[in-house]
Amino acid sequence: MSQQKVDRYKKEKANRKQTLKKEKRKNMICRMAAAAAAVVVVGGIGYSIYHTQAEKAAKAGVQVDYTAVNELAAELAGASE
Repeated sequence: MSQQKVDRYKKEKANRKQTLKKEKRKNMICRMAAAAAAVVVVGGIGYSIYHTQAEKAAKAGVQVDYTAVNELAAELAGASE
């Protein structure tokens, strides 16, 4: 090995603990950011589904027109008199 390689190896070995700490910190930050992004995405999807279901439930009411039934009842009552 050349002297430059030996010097570089010694320098890397001396700073190995700090380098590993930096890498671990960087990895942890990346994991936390990914977890936060996943929570935001899942929360957004859940809210969207809830909001859609709530709108459908509000529109579920049905109106029935009983005028034909009332007219028939009136005709039958008039015919029986």
